[in-house]
Amino acid sequence: MDMTHTLLDQRGLSKLRWRCRRGLLENDLLIERFFLRHEATLTVSQAKGLDDLMALSDNDLLDLLLKRKEPDQLSDSLAKESASTSEALEVLSLLRPGATAP
Repeated sequence: MDMTHTLLDQRGLSKLRWRCRRGLLENDLLIERFFLRHEATLTVSQAKGLDDLMALSDNDLLDLLLKRKEPDQLSDSLAKESASTSEALEVLSLLRPGATAP
């Protein structure tokens, strides 16, 4: 089955929420807003993208969320790779302030 359109089940959603807890309040607030808007329609593919972004340091994640940097501007090569997957880029566009629901 196509991951792009398969909805994330409750167990997967619960595990993802736990994985998304961050050390910086600003990140937590933006991620919580994302879940409030999108959790009912979150796909397996989007969950992978969010998981890819959670591999980043708090500061790198915040820089991306606030558009201070784009994924290709991250200095760490693993962070750059994680933040540049097609799934991560899709979720990043939904996470950033000013993003509108599809």
